Amino acid sequence: MFVVNCSDVKAMKSPEGDPMVDQGPIFMQRLMDGNSTGGFTVSMVTFNPGSKLAFHTHPYEQILFVTAGKGILATRDKEYAVTPGMVIVIPAGEVHTHGAAEDTPFSHLAVYKGDSTVVK
Repeated sequence: MFVVNCSDVKAMKSPEGDPMVDQGPIFMQRLMDGNSTGGFTVSMVTFNPGSKLAFHTHPYEQILFVTAGKGILATRDKEYAVTPGMVIVIPAGEVHTHGAAEDTPFSHLAVYKGDSTVVK
């Protein structure tokens, strides 16, 4: 069993020039690592107002659980406004982006099997 309190994990700011960040900064707390849990990685990701990731894919399914603020999740064809309590399942290989609306910070819990490999 693993029990982690978010307040005990330091948030890491996206590095300047990170190609995964379209507009930043973005902060990530790695709460559980796939190597420690036997497969699942869990991260809390927080976006400043207007911050967002570049379009990207993952080689695994990703589940996002919105915890705070208002966010935008988009594929190349469709955009969704997401708010606390919403759950999003992103299939492996689907090109997508996510981030905060212009006027509010945004946070979500990201759960996926494997490491944090991202394909841009």
